[in-house]
Order: sequence, then structure tokens, then C-alpha cells
Amino acid sequence: MAKLAVVIGAKETGSKPLIAAEALKKAAEAAGTSLSIETRTPNGVTTPLDEATISAADAVLIIGDIADDTRFAGKTVRKLTLDAALADPAGAVAALSAVKLIVGITSCPTGIAHTFMAAEGVEQGAKALGYAVKVETQGSVGAQNTLTAEEIAAAEVVIIAADTNVDMSRFAGKRVYSTGTKGAIANGKALVEKAIAEAVVQGASAAGGKRDLAAEVAAEKAARSAQRSGPYKHMMTGVSYMLPFVVAGGLLIALGFALGGIYVYDDAHAGTLGQALFTIGKQAFTLMVPFLAGFIAYSIADRPGIAPGAIGGVIAGAIGAGFLGGIVAGFLAGYVVLYLNRYIKLGRNLDGLKPVLILPLLGTTIVGLLMVYVLGQPVAAALTWLTDFLKGMQGANALVLGAIIGMMMAFDMGGPVNKAAYTFATGLIASQLYEPMAAAMVAGMTPPLGLALATKLFADRFSADEHEAGNAAAVLGISFITEGAIPFAAKDPFRVIPSLMAGSAVAGMISMAVGSQLRVPHGGVFVLLIPNAVTSLGGYIVAMIAGTVVTAALLRVLKPKAA
Repeated sequence: MAKLAVVIGAKETGSKPLIAAEALKKAAEAAGTSLSIETRTPNGVTTPLDEATISAADAVLIIGDIADDTRFAGKTVRKLTLDAALADPAGAVAALSAVKLIVGITSCPTGIAHTFMAAEGVEQGAKALGYAVKVETQGSVGAQNTLTAEEIAAAEVVIIAADTNVDMSRFAGKRVYSTGTKGAIANGKALVEKAIAEAVVQGASAAGGKRDLAAEVAAEKAARSAQRSGPYKHMMTGVSYMLPFVVAGGLLIALGFALGGIYVYDDAHAGTLGQALFTIGKQAFTLMVPFLAGFIAYSIADRPGIAPGAIGGVIAGAIGAGFLGGIVAGFLAGYVVLYLNRYIKLGRNLDGLKPVLILPLLGTTIVGLLMVYVLGQPVAAALTWLTDFLKGMQGANALVLGAIIGMMMAFDMGGPVNKAAYTFATGLIASQLYEPMAAAMVAGMTPPLGLALATKLFADRFSADEHEAGNAAAVLGISFITEGAIPFAAKDPFRVIPSLMAGSAVAGMISMAVGSQLRVPHGGVFVLLIPNAVTSLGGYIVAMIAGTVVTAALLRVLKPKAA
């Protein structure tokens, strides 16, 4: 129910204000709207609006003669004459209830002056045009006035006035207009008018009415990203920023081996291209844990958390705590900096010192000392035990691990369970354990590949649009995009998901049984073309084919004929 506040003012005594108030109350009751009314006449003020009522109101309607409206700062305000309100009270309530929302994000490289000036410009421009407005500022001390999922969903348009990169994933399906801060600062009203006219739908699907599986997958991934919260969200942020370093490093190491052999790192190959590529790849790997930790902290505490988190990750690597230490350092840094940022108050003029001086210094000191003296060695011991345990897995134990990884990868196809298995396997690369990564990737390719095969071999089990989607699923599958199976699973989860899990379990078991090792955490079949990127290549391909066939066969057995 919309909550509206109304102030009616008249310079002369008379019954018009009271009649207007009663008419508006009846119109609001008929429209299902909550209405609070204050009347001002020469005789005094009737039922004055308190601060709590004004704060809770979605919009404010000022009728008649009200000179001072400063107490409604920050609210959407519309004005009417007393005669207009009396002539059409229902229209006045409906117009106020239908106030549309504009949301935005502003950001600049320094995150201080232009960020807030642009936000003020967008707010003033939107209000001048009669819109409700909320602007999130991504400044030097982190995001403030953060937009909620509900506010984004309700917005007519999203305005991005930023001179830095802004994550657009949470605006999938919304009309978005992107520009710099300059226009918002110079003329906010003109910018808002242009945004309303020229905004385009973020992530719009292909025209023509045909089912676009790639667009569906992208929308689902964006929706899942928007729904992430708490530690899971922070972990996935760190993993997403870490991955490019692992991919680049792994591929360069593989190319080094391809050019110089498995002993490319020894003195006999000094100065060769193979050793140079190998060295570059190893250096890329050294950044893996710091970036994991730094961006876990960034997700928690925004930009001020990056330096303490990354430095904590460097310490974790130096003391042998590896990716587990990086995770601990990232969360520790994030929450330490978040606490410091929240409770250190310097005032707006001095807040610029916090992200560049105070928070990095205090955060790094606290995190560094805790990692060195308290947490680092226990985490390093835990990682050593885990590494030794996994290296010692042979025979049936290896098959069990492969099956578990496979089923987790297929269970929710890019969801929390899938990401837990993937993060575990990716993190072990830093400890020179490559078998779990191989099992995770082949098991992640199997679900969409199995569905694609089933749509061709058992066409009577699928609808016409699923036949078309099967072609895209094959491309997504070979690219290691497990989410390509989501639209099929969402339509028939109790038959499709068990089939996917069984096929992925078989793929993971075979991969572990043949001892396949994968040095690159992404890329699908395309990385298999690079020599030494994966070992036991023949067995690995067998694992992928077997998992795909098992998935397709079970879909044939479990799914009934399409209507």
C-alpha cells in the first residue's frame, strides 16, 4: 500500500481546506492508499505531520499556499492548487500514487567530489520531473545508499553516471542509460530526460521470438548473482577476480612445457622461450591467492578492503597457508575494515583520508599481525594435511572423490553446490594438485552436452523449442558453461537433474581413475588443444564421452514422450 502525505494550506479562513481533506481521504480509501493530511489555515494547524510520518511517506502532495517545504527534502513532492484538488481528488491521489522511480549509480576515479556531485545532480533532475529517486554512490569509502533488489525491480530506468567501471549484472532486464559524471553535474534534469528517452534494456534477448538459450543462461546467471548474499557472495567475488590469473598462468605453463619439455624450468633451458613462458605463468600463479583474498575483502568492505586483503593473501602464500590462508585473510580483512570504516568518524571533509591512509594502514597491520602470529600456521598445517591426504588417494578413494565432485558440479549447475566443488578444485591448483580440477571441468561440461545429445537421439522426449535449445546447449557444454542445462532442468527437475548428476559422476570417476590433471580452471574442450594443459588426454576424452552418453541414456529412460 502506497503511503502519501498531504499538506493543505489556505491564506483565508473558510471550509475549502477541510472539504478538500475529506474528499482526498475518501479518494485514498477507494484507491487503497494510506493518506496522512495536515491542514494549515489562519486559525492554526490541524493534525500536523510528524517526522516519522514524513519519513515513511512515498511522496508528498502540497495543496494551496505552503511557502516552506524544506522539511520534505529528499522526498518526491508534487503541488496542486486547492481548486484543482477539489475538482478531482481521485485524480490527485492517483497521480501521486503513480509516482515512478528512477535509480542510479554514480562513481568517479577518486570517489570523492564528482561522485557526490553527480548523485546530487541526478536526484535534483529526477525530482524536478516528478520522479521518486534513489542514487547509490560508489565513493572512496565504499558504496553508500545501496540499491536493493526491490528498488531496482521497481525502477522505470537506471542511470549510470560514472567515470569508472560499474558492475551491470544486477540490472539485467532493466532499461539502463550509461554516461559519465559530467552531464549529471552540469544539468541533471536534461540528463534524466535523455535517460528516459534513450535507455536500452540491459541484456535484451535476440529478436524474432525464437528461444535464445544463451540469453536465458545469461539472465539466470545474473539473477543468481543478484541473489547471492553473505559469505557465499564474498567468496564468489574473490574467485571471479582470481580466475583470470589462474587461467593465464596455467596456459602459459602448459605452453612452456610444450616448447621445452617437462624439465623446462631447469638450467639447461635458461633463456629459451619455453622457460620464459613457464616463468611468466608461475608468476601469474603467485598473484592467485592475493587477488582471491583482496577481492573477498572488497566484496565485504568495498575498495578500502582490497589492500589489507591482498597483503594478507601475500602473507598466506609466504607462510605456506595457500588458498585456505587466502580465504581466511580475505574474510578477516573484509570484516576488520568494515568495522573500522563504520566506527571511525572523521566528517565528510576528512573522509577522503580513510580509504587511502587510515583504513589501509590499520587494516593491513591488524590482518598482517593476526596472520603471522595467530592464524597463519594452523591454516598452513590444515592445508598440508589436506594436500597429503588428496595425494595419497588411490583406487576406490579416488573414484569416490571423482563421483562426489561430479555430482556436485551437476546438482545445481552453477549454484552454490557447484561453485563449492569448483572453488575447492581451483584452489588446489596452487598446491600443485591438478586431478580435482580435471574432474570438475569434465563433470561441468557433461550436463549440457548430455542434454544436447539427448535432443538429437531421443527427439520425441523433448518439445520443439528444446530441440532448438539443444544446439546452443552443445556450444555451452564444450565451453564449460554448466548453466546451459538450467532451462531444461527448470522445466523437468525430477527427471533431468538425476540424469545430469549420474552422467557427471561417471565423468568425474573416470577422470580421477585415469589420473588426468588439468592446469587450467576454465576453457572447456578448447584448452585440450594445448599440449600438456591436460594429462592422460585420451582417458579424459573418454570420461567426457562416457558422462555425456550416460546422461542422454538416462534422459531417454526417465523422460516421457513430449505432448
